[in-house]
This record gives sequence, structure tokens and C-alpha cells, in this order.
Amino acid sequence: MKKTETATPALVKAKKKRNLAPYLLLLPPVLLVLIFMVYPIGYVFRLSFYDYNPVMPWLNGFKGFGNFVAIITGSEFWQAMLVSLKWVFWEVILQFTLGLIIALLLNQKFKARGFFRALIFIPWAMSGVLTAVLWNLIYNQNIGILNDLLMKVGLIETGKAWISNPSTALPSLILAELWRGVPFFAISLLAAMQSIPTELYEAGKIDGANRWQSLIHITVPQLKETIVLTTLLRTVNEFNSVDLIYSLTGGGPVGRTTTVSILLANQATKSTNYGYGSAMSVICFIILAIFAVIYLKITRFGKEEN
Repeated sequence: MKKTETATPALVKAKKKRNLAPYLLLLPPVLLVLIFMVYPIGYVFRLSFYDYNPVMPWLNGFKGFGNFVAIITGSEFWQAMLVSLKWVFWEVILQFTLGLIIALLLNQKFKARGFFRALIFIPWAMSGVLTAVLWNLIYNQNIGILNDLLMKVGLIETGKAWISNPSTALPSLILAELWRGVPFFAISLLAAMQSIPTELYEAGKIDGANRWQSLIHITVPQLKETIVLTTLLRTVNEFNSVDLIYSLTGGGPVGRTTTVSILLANQATKSTNYGYGSAMSVICFIILAIFAVIYLKITRFGKEEN
């Protein structure tokens, strides 16, 4: 009886240590998330209710919803939003379509398949600034390879300034970003295709299904979760895209490539009106959050089909 009494405190202490260990292991990542994510987001929300300009500190102070009213009632934000919607729509649609085609091709058995799978990853591994330098050389009016090829085949007579022309600037940027974004869909969809049971295709052949019918009734339904997740992630990513557009056009010419993200970047680097920019960030955050919830609800992400 005495042995049991003396052993009990030690057992309780050891049990407490075991229960505490998982929380101690989780503490470093939790602190990192709080420091580098939660605090900055909270600070942006707080700053959105203030006038804050480090260049003119005497004008700083609480403004309430003034920044939000100025953004919503002004035309600058909505013009940039329209450009953002065009940008996101064409990027996600084209990237997904080409990515699916490439994934289907790379899923076939042929020689040097591993080499081509590695090759398709290269554009995705390049930074946005480096991609901008590359496409700036391609689009160059005097020495660009695009103008050279088009002149050789007789489609144009003189070189064109593709990213300086208001009518061609946005399509040119869409093409450049398309080259960089297609590998994301190709790699993600290809990885998902590897998990599709071959028995499904064999059963389809027995039932007389051709390749198109197998794609529509087997491949695409099996890729549903991956398609929903990748399109959502890419939509958010493209909506927030800054590096390529800023490096190539800076939002010009005459605002034709000024997306909301570029407008935000200009607020930070040129106007230094951080309160106004923070309010714009909050509005974009709310818009993306609402879109994500509705999109996941409509697509029934994570729910099995009946």
C-alpha cells in the first residue's frame, strides 16, 4: 500500500510531461504563424481605419470608414477590378485547359517521358522577375524574337511595341503569365492522374467507351477534387499577382494593365498612403474569402457524389 502511495505522484508527474510534450512541439510553428501571418494581417485591418502617410505624419489619425468610402465611391478601384477580372478569367481558363492537355500527353507511355516531365517544370521554377526579363526581350520592338518571326512570315511589316500598345499590352502579359502558370496545372493534374485505378479504364473499354468518353466520364470526375483546389488556388494567386505585371508594364500603358494588386503596389511605393492601401487590401481579402466560400459550396468540394 505504501509503495502505491509513493509511486502515484511520480506517475502523475510523468503523465503531465507526456501531455505537455505535443504542445511544446507545436509551440514554434504556432509562434511563427502568429508573428508572420496573424499579426501582419491584424495590423493591416487596424491600419485601414487610419490615415497613415509617413511622408506627411501631421495628417495621420483615425479616419473610421473614410478610406473604405473613398475606395468604393471612386472609379480607380473599380477600373482596376475590371482589369483584374479579365486577367484572372483568361489566365485560369487557359492555364487549366493547356495544363490538362499537357498532363494527358505526359500520362501516356513514350520514350523520354521523364525528360519531358522535368522540362515542363522549368517555367514554374523561374521567378516572376526573371520571366519578365525573358519576355521583355521577346516583345522588344527592335530586337525581339516575336517581331522577327512575324516579319519573316509576312504577318507584319515593321516591329510592334507589344507591351507599350494599349490594345496589345494586356494580351501580351496574359501570354507571358500563361507560359509560367501552365506547369502548375500540368504537374498537379498529372500527379492526380497517377492515382486513378486502371481498372476503370479497362471497364470502360469493355463497355465500348472511346478516349473522349473515357476522358469525360472517368478522368475528369476522378480529378474533380484536384481541379477545384487548383483552380481556386490559381485564382487567388493570379488575383494577387504583381511581379510579372509590375516588371513589364508597371500597370501601363494608360492603366490598361493596372490590376488591383498593381494599384496596391503603387499606393505603397508612390503615394505612400498606407491607410488607403490597407483598406483596399481588406476589401480584396473579403472579396476573395466570399468567392472561395461560394466556389467551394457550388463545387461541393470534399463531399462525395451520390
